[in-house]
Amino acid sequence: MFFFAEHWLLQIGITCWSGFMKMANPIQWAHYRWQRLLSTNGRNNGCTSSFPGWFKTSQSQKPGHKHRTVIPCLGRFTEEYEKVIKKYMTNRIQTTKYTLLNFIPINLFEQFHRSANLYFLFLVILNWVPSVEAFQKEITMLPLVVVLAIIAIKDGIEDYRRYKFDKQINNQTTKVYDKQAKKYDLKRWKNVRVGDFVLLSCNEIIPADMVLLYSTDVDGICHIETSNLDGETNLKQRQVVKGSAELDSEAVPERFSCRIECEGPNNDLRKFKGYMEHWNKERVGLSKENLLLRGCTIRNTEAVVGIVVYAGHETKAMMNNSGPRNKHSKLERQLNRDVLWCVALLLVMCLIGAFGHGIWLNGYSQIPIFSVPRPDGEYTPPVLAGFYMFWTMIILLQVLIPISLYVSIEIVKLGQIYLLQSDVDLYDESTDSTIECRALNITEDLGQIEYIFSDKTGTLTENKMIFCRCNIAGIEYSHEENAKRLEYQDLNSEDLSNYSQGSVCKCRHSDSCRSLAVQQSHSSLNCLPTKHLTLREKETCKRHKITESPSQVAFSSSIERDVTPDSWLLRKLERILSHPLGLLEEAEKGFPLEFTYIIDFFLALTICNTVVVSCLNQPGQRVRVPSITSTPLKSLEEIKQMFQRFSVPHMSPPSPSIGKDSSTENPSTFASRLFNKVRPTSPNTFKKENEAAVGSAKDFKPTNGQSSAKECPHNTLEEFDKTAASLPPGPDTLADQGNTSKLRYEAESPDEAALVHAARAYNCTLLSRTSDQVTVELSSMGQLQFQLLHTLPFDSIRKRMSVVVRHPLTNKVVVYTKGADSSMMELLDTSGHREQKSIQEKTQNYLDEYAKEGLRTLCIAKKVMNGAEYAEWLKFHLLAETSIDNQEELLLESALKLETNLTLLGATGIVDRLQEGVPDTIMALRKASIKTWVLTGDKQETAVNIAYACKLLDQKDNIFTLKAQTQEACEDSINNIMAEITEQTTGEKNADDAGFLLSSSPVGTELHIALVIDGKTLEFALHDSLQDSFLELSKRCRAVICCRSTPLQKSKVVHLVREKLKVMTLAIGDGANDVSMIQMADVGIGISGQEGMQAVMSSDFAISRFKHLKKLLLVHGHWCYIRLANMILYFFYKNVAYVNLLFWYQFFCGFSGASMIDYWILIFFNLLFTSVPPIVYGILDKDVSAETLLQLPELYTSGQCSEAYLPSIFWISILDAFYQSLVCFFVPYFVYSDSDVDIYTFGTPINTSMLCIIFLHLIIEGKTWTWIHWVFMLGSVLLYFVFALIYGGTCVNCNPPSNPYWIMEHQLKQPLFYLVCAFATLIALLPRYFYRVFQGTVFPSPLLKARQLDKLNTRRQSRSAECPPNLCSTHCPEHHQPVCAAPIVKVLSSNSQSVQVPL
Repeated sequence: MFFFAEHWLLQIGITCWSGFMKMANPIQWAHYRWQRLLSTNGRNNGCTSSFPGWFKTSQSQKPGHKHRTVIPCLGRFTEEYEKVIKKYMTNRIQTTKYTLLNFIPINLFEQFHRSANLYFLFLVILNWVPSVEAFQKEITMLPLVVVLAIIAIKDGIEDYRRYKFDKQINNQTTKVYDKQAKKYDLKRWKNVRVGDFVLLSCNEIIPADMVLLYSTDVDGICHIETSNLDGETNLKQRQVVKGSAELDSEAVPERFSCRIECEGPNNDLRKFKGYMEHWNKERVGLSKENLLLRGCTIRNTEAVVGIVVYAGHETKAMMNNSGPRNKHSKLERQLNRDVLWCVALLLVMCLIGAFGHGIWLNGYSQIPIFSVPRPDGEYTPPVLAGFYMFWTMIILLQVLIPISLYVSIEIVKLGQIYLLQSDVDLYDESTDSTIECRALNITEDLGQIEYIFSDKTGTLTENKMIFCRCNIAGIEYSHEENAKRLEYQDLNSEDLSNYSQGSVCKCRHSDSCRSLAVQQSHSSLNCLPTKHLTLREKETCKRHKITESPSQVAFSSSIERDVTPDSWLLRKLERILSHPLGLLEEAEKGFPLEFTYIIDFFLALTICNTVVVSCLNQPGQRVRVPSITSTPLKSLEEIKQMFQRFSVPHMSPPSPSIGKDSSTENPSTFASRLFNKVRPTSPNTFKKENEAAVGSAKDFKPTNGQSSAKECPHNTLEEFDKTAASLPPGPDTLADQGNTSKLRYEAESPDEAALVHAARAYNCTLLSRTSDQVTVELSSMGQLQFQLLHTLPFDSIRKRMSVVVRHPLTNKVVVYTKGADSSMMELLDTSGHREQKSIQEKTQNYLDEYAKEGLRTLCIAKKVMNGAEYAEWLKFHLLAETSIDNQEELLLESALKLETNLTLLGATGIVDRLQEGVPDTIMALRKASIKTWVLTGDKQETAVNIAYACKLLDQKDNIFTLKAQTQEACEDSINNIMAEITEQTTGEKNADDAGFLLSSSPVGTELHIALVIDGKTLEFALHDSLQDSFLELSKRCRAVICCRSTPLQKSKVVHLVREKLKVMTLAIGDGANDVSMIQMADVGIGISGQEGMQAVMSSDFAISRFKHLKKLLLVHGHWCYIRLANMILYFFYKNVAYVNLLFWYQFFCGFSGASMIDYWILIFFNLLFTSVPPIVYGILDKDVSAETLLQLPELYTSGQCSEAYLPSIFWISILDAFYQSLVCFFVPYFVYSDSDVDIYTFGTPINTSMLCIIFLHLIIEGKTWTWIHWVFMLGSVLLYFVFALIYGGTCVNCNPPSNPYWIMEHQLKQPLFYLVCAFATLIALLPRYFYRVFQGTVFPSPLLKARQLDKLNTRRQSRSAECPPNLCSTHCPEHHQPVCAAPIVKVLSSNSQSVQVPL
């Protein structure tokens, strides 16, 4: 009862405190609630993500039950276990859709969901009605049976492969605790149930989602590899549930007496909520850090034990297995529209046949002799006969609806994907990967993209974060040596090693780092030279060089690891740590605040992360540091005892902590405790040695916060160098050097790795990290072990992370926080000393300067908590961890309470270089009239700088910045910008008109307008009332940059542009925060970068570099669209032309539904004889070469305007089909009009002529012809004649009363047959041929001009091969030009831009 009463009172206190937090942090709380609201709306709009950890509730989850109670499978819980286990699924998985018994019915049921299959099934059934029968029943069934059989065989093969995979997975074995035998026995995966205890060994795959209860690691740590889920190869740490000590070193489950309450099954891989309740009702919170996911692999841990909470299809991995993407392309939607037009045309033709038949019968004064009475003796009246004839005509003209077109499209797309994946230009050697097509049915959409939405980090840049600059306590350290190192892009490991020791290598210059400015640093300690490094510094740089292969772990390439420290800051830090004794008198007078800031700054870089430390010689093996008493210097206890024994009176200058609780640590306290380890018996021993160093700090006078080495007296520099040279060696003995050099860091993000590598360059080395301890080696201080109390991870709402540690020297609870300046500056303590405010102002100025140079910025801060403050916060935080329903909100409130009144230590600037080829790709996309938007979470200045570097912006652009604090201000800003753009447009138009009057040729000018908008203003712009205005403004801009945008905002921007502007959109990104944007776009592209495979797994296409987008769109996208569009038009033309032959014949047979072509040949004509050449044409045809398409990006606009498949082109093809069918029918008709030939003798030349017309039409329309084209073309013609000869020679009475026997054999002997076929073909194709010739000579399109360019280029190459080198250099005496000179061709794009291309 006491427990529940205490819990109830605590809930009341939390409710009251929540109200206080809303008042105390109104901006953050409103922002959080807004995010939650948008997340709900986003879920309703379909803005879903497979990886929802980046934004809270936008992921539509698949819940089973709201909560789940897990009862252990033990003897004393048998009765309770049997009650709940029936509700949960077993661990058996089944990804197959069929069995041997249900394959045929289920597969047919799925196939008949397609409207085309239902239509042809209806025709088959209709043909079984005697009154409307047109063909033999078997003949009508044949096309449908063939199509259904092909698809069924394909589905069956795919399902059989899934069956074998499921069988292999289900039959794997693992060790499960047997409550009867009281030991672990091998059991198949499919027999594992919820509540079972599973024992796993190293390198074993986890069979189900389990809560970790025991690990052989003494710290309760388990390492897992999640590459099977998200592609990330870096190891992740999981820790044993707190308080689960009941499982001792023998891991005996019988001692387990807890129940687990957790959330129901869902597909959120990055979240797990629940608690474990002990027998005494004590609750311990559960999180994702305690959950082992199915499919992951145990690494570097001898054995672990877990209890299963989700099994089988309820595991998170299986609930995320949604299969391949299924989208419908724009061309398919147009195809469906035109199929409806064909249906309408079919109905019109059938109505004509029905009315014609009724009118024809009604024209007889008496019953005609061919009329057959019904069984009752009555004759069918003309009206009813016309009704029957309507359905007969439906059966006869069924080929007008192209059933084979859908199958042909699937085959063509598979062929296009094969060619796409075989392109060596899209292969990346560094990652050994090529393009991956995950969506098989939208390849043609790649040729119609109008808007591209791109992430910045990892997409435009390399995602290799390189520490570049920093400032501490308002003092900037420019890191000149490191900046010089970054100017050389392709340094090998040896060159980097030499350069890190001070030598400059002659290497190729990198444009991506050319904007790094080098500024002089300033200091309050000393004036230090920056041009030369001492021997000790060189050895330090050399000692900390990591020698492992960069390919073994992400974010650890040599350019990221080998940070060259700033010589000024390095000497300052070494002097602080190595000569504390001589500074004792300074500490008594008032310890410099900067000393504390420098130490805390590097400790924060080292501790505030989730980096896993492993050994080089044992990849992935976590480093565990022994007890601190084995450190090479004085132990921690000895240091404390010495400090207590030889302590001096504490005299500190005024600090921000004055006026606060006396238990709160003063900023100088830590440094005082750190440096005053011992008091020398004779302070004067080192007094003279240190006077020069200390005095130089007094003599130094900075100017405007900056310093210059030139201002320092020469004597002072020499004295300091002598002092630095005489520094005693620290604990870094040769053995220690060997040990630390073998460390490697496995980070989840490149920022964390960059900061840890930077701290290591300054002798602040992260040695190990466990669940409750972080070990740091701080130069001469030796090893310091920090008790790790809590880790508050980074999220997209807070935009920061924090760690709570207990300091080993002060025993105080310290909070280290790092994050974006937009979220950190408002959390700083503003009630402090004037010096603190000055530091904040200087730091903000440097942050703005870093951002303008394109650097990624982070603020570093700390907070010291007394015992009462920590106890109060911990009480609330524990309750938040054990909550299930509102855990996210409570944890956010807990973080907001902790991360307040921070003390700013400094800031860092990290450079992320552009990928190779990005500027060229952006320029090509711009010429292709593709508008590019950059959606990034970085600062405005950083994003703008990167936009300039990648040529998204240029100096001609007029950049408008949209930044507002309220919705009304946002609306006013949009209106003002629109007015200014309108005025500018009007002025430029008047100038163009004036220039046209003065000159004979007008010069068109393009508006160079770009828009930059921040995340807060974007919230207002996405409001319903401002969406139209915002889109109208963005339409006039050729580039838009959205800064500080959240993943949800990215998704909403893509959705808004796609739905409102009705344009084709493409989204490209590399991280989990880009998933929602990628899934929202028409085409989603994921980059397989260093942030795992989340974006790739949610994308339609996966590439390894942004530069591959150029050829993917401009070449393959263009080809796929043109090929498929032309093939679809050809199919419509072919079917309409052939069906019309039967339609014209109805006018001469009384609309009786008769056919002059044998039914078998009629069916096989479209199904077999003419089906393969269009497929080959759709796969291999090339209208323009790849070189020309890349050279002229303007040609891409033809796909954006759908020029290859316009409604006008569709109807022209239909009219051409009508004309060709008329010629093909009436030429033989007039030739045989006065003869007595039979029906099939009349129909055979018609059918043969149409075959020739159709194939020659394809030759006219085709752009590329290879031996493959000719083989299939001639093979199809040969197949037609062979079948007709065999069928006519063997079918004596196949289709009574008519008889096709020996018809083809007889026709091939008649010269008239060849004459009729040739004449009909010539007359039918002349209009099409003359139209193409006239189009190519009088009004050629840009694509036709480009094709001419290809021909000229081919001729020039062949002529160059025949032309001797000396002849090519001579000039023709008549024309004064080189004989082999390349002509210049002018190509006009669709937007009337003239491009001159020399050959």
